[in-house]
Amino acid sequence: MNDAKNALVVGADRLGNIPDLLKSHQIAIRQHISGRDPAHQKKTLNLPSGTHLVILLTDFLGHNVMKSFRNAAQKAGVPVLVCKRSVSSVHQALTQNGFA
Repeated sequence: MNDAKNALVVGADRLGNIPDLLKSHQIAIRQHISGRDPAHQKKTLNLPSGTHLVILLTDFLGHNVMKSFRNAAQKAGVPVLVCKRSVSSVHQALTQNGFA
């Protein structure tokens, strides 16, 4: 049985070493969205199918984009991790939310 989870990562143009960290926790990045597109501020946003986790990288996102993705995750019953775009911040969020 495969316990890997699929994540939607929102924020930042580049992820640096974050994909390697997520992979070490059996989390695959299903999709990465920079959050720059004005369409990402829509109130009726839907998550890609098969998404188990939403990771919001706050230092690269506007408030409305974060709110849209939080609402979409809540509607889908998917947990949201909110952190800065650094390996240590993502690792801390994963640990605090039971993904580590």
